Amino acid sequence: MNILKNLREVLKGLKHKKLSKTAPKFCPKCGSHKIKLSSSLNTYPRMYGIAPSQYVCESCGYTGPIAMELEEENS
Repeated sequence: MNILKNLREVLKGLKHKKLSKTAPKFCPKCGSHKIKLSSSLNTYPRMYGIAPSQYVCESCGYTGPIAMELEEENS
């Protein structure tokens, strides 16, 4: 049950978090900042709002829908 409680708190935080398009993104596998949105032909035509964006890391080759963002601390 502790896991569900923690999950609820994380989801609450995500719900109220304002997403910034200028926040630095990092690779979840290697931590590199050399991660970009994929522009490969196999994702075209893109289904905006339906299919998730794909990120590609130039350092380790990671490909996936998840990129970490640096979050500002609230003091």
